[in-house]
Amino acid sequence: MSERSVAVTRNELPGSGVARLARRVPVTMWQSASTPSAADLAGLITGSDAMLAIGPDPVDADVINASPRLRVIALTSAGYNNVDLEAARDRGVIVTHTPGVLHETTAEFTIALALAARRRLAEGDRFLRAGRWTDQDMNLLLGLDLFGGRMGLVGYGEIGRAVARRARALGMEVVHHCRRRIDDAYSRWVPLDDLLATADVVSLHVPLTPATTGLIDAAQLRLMKPTATLVNTARGAVVDEDALCQALREGWIHSAALDVFNTEPLARPDHPLLALTNCVVTPHMAAASTATRARMVDLAVDNILAVLEGHPALTPVPGFGTVR
Repeated sequence: MSERSVAVTRNELPGSGVARLARRVPVTMWQSASTPSAADLAGLITGSDAMLAIGPDPVDADVINASPRLRVIALTSAGYNNVDLEAARDRGVIVTHTPGVLHETTAEFTIALALAARRRLAEGDRFLRAGRWTDQDMNLLLGLDLFGGRMGLVGYGEIGRAVARRARALGMEVVHHCRRRIDDAYSRWVPLDDLLATADVVSLHVPLTPATTGLIDAAQLRLMKPTATLVNTARGAVVDEDALCQALREGWIHSAALDVFNTEPLARPDHPLLALTNCVVTPHMAAASTATRARMVDLAVDNILAVLEGHPALTPVPGFGTVR
């Protein structure tokens, strides 16, 4: 495949996948330590047959059209909302993603976030480091249990089902809401309003689409119990952040734990969410284990090689399974 070339949007990716790719085909790599803009990506991809990108990269129509030779965009993420799918479809470019490799790691992190928020782990860490632990007090940083509570999963795909298994192991009842009314050994389907009104932890696991943008707004937050926790490892725009800030300040809900935000990276230290002690925040790291990140890159590389060799993509985004 020496006549082919691949653009890679970061100069350091976990694992050995990129090195394996470079042994098969010439690779052009983004060299700066800064995050590339859409214009940067358009310049990088010129003349390339494939693009290996991370999920947040802004792959818009200008990027897709920058290389007439482009055949495949391989994402190192399960989500694909940052790609202009219509432009890719119009050009006959295949878009792939990485399902099946990050759900267990993300589910593990989801439980960690729920525990951190309800048991006030971040607050306890800050309290001790500030030298404020000066006596033994039975009322110090009282939190809320997961055991005996109800986990409500909004979305019941790979990640949601993996969370359900873990929540049941922790002694929780699990309910879920998704488009298909399905029950299994770990969880049962309930209407969304019922889930919001009865769950002790509401955990979001839906893709970002026009239908899910702003899905959790003020009306939905007001349905939740004042002792409930909202966990979001899906996409930031699924939640109305202004409404969530109000809900946390005014005690509509107990707490929140967020790994995703409307604007990423979130580099504003004055962001209202960051001032709230009952909001645990992390920098979009739910899938960030060494092994999982390497598997994500490996699968993206495998998709590129398959398409460039004339084979079907291994894990195409729905509707993108045909080799041009």
